Amino acid sequence: MAGSVSDYQRVEVSEAKSFCERCMVSVGTKPDHAAALAEVLVCGDYRGHYSHGMNRLEMYVKDIKSGTTVSDKEPVILKELAGSAWVDGNNLLGPWVGKFCIDLAIKKAKEAGIGMVVAKGSNHFGIAGWYSLRCVEAGMIGMAFTNTSPLVVPTRGRKRTMGTNPLSMCAPAANNDQFALDMATSTCAYGKVELNDMKEIPIPKSWGSNAKGQETTSPKEVLTEGGLMPLGGTEECGGYKGYGLAVMVEILCGILGGGNFGPFVRQWKTSTEVANLGQCFIAINTEAFAPGFEGRMSTLLDTCRGLEPAEGETEVLVAGDPEKRHMEKVDKEGGVLYHKNLIRQMGELAKNLGVESMKTKEA
Repeated sequence: MAGSVSDYQRVEVSEAKSFCERCMVSVGTKPDHAAALAEVLVCGDYRGHYSHGMNRLEMYVKDIKSGTTVSDKEPVILKELAGSAWVDGNNLLGPWVGKFCIDLAIKKAKEAGIGMVVAKGSNHFGIAGWYSLRCVEAGMIGMAFTNTSPLVVPTRGRKRTMGTNPLSMCAPAANNDQFALDMATSTCAYGKVELNDMKEIPIPKSWGSNAKGQETTSPKEVLTEGGLMPLGGTEECGGYKGYGLAVMVEILCGILGGGNFGPFVRQWKTSTEVANLGQCFIAINTEAFAPGFEGRMSTLLDTCRGLEPAEGETEVLVAGDPEKRHMEKVDKEGGVLYHKNLIRQMGELAKNLGVESMKTKEA
């Protein structure tokens, strides 16, 4: 948490969801579509991924209000085999398309051992981990991928060409434990740069580059004429690996699904074109393979957590541990902490939409 406690206000999880829903419904979103969006957005904040939470609400409102995204249709299966499906999201809200696809993948995995669903015609779908975790709830391994607007400058380049193209893989372990990887293929999410800009603080090295393709710590340079750097940062630090992962996600999503891809996806926030994002969802039924998966998974997780920490560190974590602790903290303290600037923005949004403002309490 950057800044002092006085810079934040607390909002109960249920109230945060309710606020998102009433904002979306007020601009004509179907209630079930709005509920799916609210669930994914607030899950992001609940898990500590503030870059993909309520700070994105205004974007979704704007897209529905302008007709750039619609809410009067449903996803359609275009092609289907025993373990796969190709879906047209019909330009609906990404979380609604994603929920349809991951549930279809889970259904197929129960029957065929694996389910893979690729969609075109989708939109920004929040945190990729929400979809993978839905598989874990069904006792399966889950994977989710999406392409995005071009925000990342390829290694040795200076122009935004690839998306942040996040990927997620979650797997169940014994005693309700889990491995939960959810990451962008850029060094950081674009929203993190936006948050630093909002808080008027610099960004760390390796997050972004300026108009010349050079590393910068200025969020404004990244948000204007520069762009994000691939995972790893500079070429010397392995940024070409993040660049390669971004292309991998693009292959599974935009190219395999027949949607837009790479630099042909609409520009972030400034374009009124249809996004036509490609997304890929995979569910793997562990019972189709060697027995005892969850036990072995726990052995690996516990082994990693039990390692002797490096000097100056207190413990070794695995993917999903920070999120689990954040959720426990939110539950204990009675709500999610939101920066006062975001609370103010949401208050202005509520006023403009004519809906009840979000109820907050002191941090």
